[in-house]
Amino acid sequence: MTGSPTLTLAQYAASTSLAAIPEEVRERAKQVILDEMGSAHFGREQPAGALAARYVAGMAGPAECSVLGTSLRVCAPLAALANGTAGHADEIDGAHVVGGHPGATLVHAAVAMAERQRASGGELLNAVVLGYDVGVRLIEACGGLFGVKERHHLNSDFLHAVAASVACSRLMGLSPEQHCHAMALATFQANGLCALFQERRHISKAFCNGQYAMAGVSAALMAATGFEGCDDILGDRHGLFDAWGTDNALETVTRDLGRDFAVLGANFKFLRAGYPIHSPVEAALSLVARHRLDSETISAVQVGMPARALRVVDDRRMHSICVQDMLAVALLRGGLRLNETYFPSVLDDPAFTRMRARITVVVNPLLEAQAPDGRGAVVTIRTKDGRTVTERVDHPRGHSARGGVTWDDLSAKWLQAEPDQDVSAWIADARSLECLENVERLTALFTGRP
Repeated sequence: MTGSPTLTLAQYAASTSLAAIPEEVRERAKQVILDEMGSAHFGREQPAGALAARYVAGMAGPAECSVLGTSLRVCAPLAALANGTAGHADEIDGAHVVGGHPGATLVHAAVAMAERQRASGGELLNAVVLGYDVGVRLIEACGGLFGVKERHHLNSDFLHAVAASVACSRLMGLSPEQHCHAMALATFQANGLCALFQERRHISKAFCNGQYAMAGVSAALMAATGFEGCDDILGDRHGLFDAWGTDNALETVTRDLGRDFAVLGANFKFLRAGYPIHSPVEAALSLVARHRLDSETISAVQVGMPARALRVVDDRRMHSICVQDMLAVALLRGGLRLNETYFPSVLDDPAFTRMRARITVVVNPLLEAQAPDGRGAVVTIRTKDGRTVTERVDHPRGHSARGGVTWDDLSAKWLQAEPDQDVSAWIADARSLECLENVERLTALFTGRP
């Protein structure tokens, strides 16, 4: 095992500590943890979140961890499954500049393990930062979200199961060798063919993130018990890099560890919609406000996007990742409120059908050349009186390239989404997370409903 890529990463992971994390990175990680826990609490009442809670409620095991949004307690792997699934149940959870939804897997794996271990808030912070550093680098080492999808037909979020195993191993204080085994054991439990995006109700798509969280927790527990995987799951023949990696995979996964923190690339959502939809909605609503348009004056809407983003959201069967569906509702209703559910009831509205038919989606050559993996959009609206107006948004609100978010932004988001919850308490404990002796103080805030 000496000098293997997996051991190099494991030795780094086992040596990490909160003291070595810069204040800016801690702050972003605290915001991510708050936002992801809020997403799981919110998503519990969505179909995928409710099904996941129902499933784990019938399983035996110690009542050691919280199923967020309920009073139920289950074992750590099942809590990670239920909370990771609920966290991505309604597309309100964060994304990342590299792509995918790391928080729905990494945060809920780490929170479940931290609760099991009665870990401190500082230990949870360190684990989440570490998880992002490993997961994001693994995706980059395999060619990025679109590279993994186009070359291997896989949902790249499955690589966050490996990162979750590292975060959980760190919370358990495992040795570097045990970290290595946990990484291997996680790969044996996680997968995700991109055919999952063809479902209708956003259930399997959410379940995958929960499954990856459970795989990470389970792998760490198995390694602690004495289970072994191969010593070098990253570098061995037929290992992870052999299967999915690019030519410079090893360099990518170890580059600037401890200096370049991936959690700073976390993006936050303010719409319940797939991330490539956010820029089109923001651009269109900006045009409506600036030019005082209403839905009856609009004759045509053209959305220009990079080709890869377009393929993710063009005319999808899942409403929340369909740009035509979500943009039509936004234009009809003057926005998309977090505490309102529009589908399926809006499908019976003739005005929705008419508006949706006016929306076309095309590849924008400039965005394709400048940011082919980006989430920008150019929206052009033509009116019945002959006007044409255009707006470009390169990065939607909450994107790290726009400076991320403030605590006030997150407070406003969750007050709108969860008006019956004590959001001020959520924010206060998240902001002081490194001062909490036991993370159960934080998780307890997310277990009840009015």
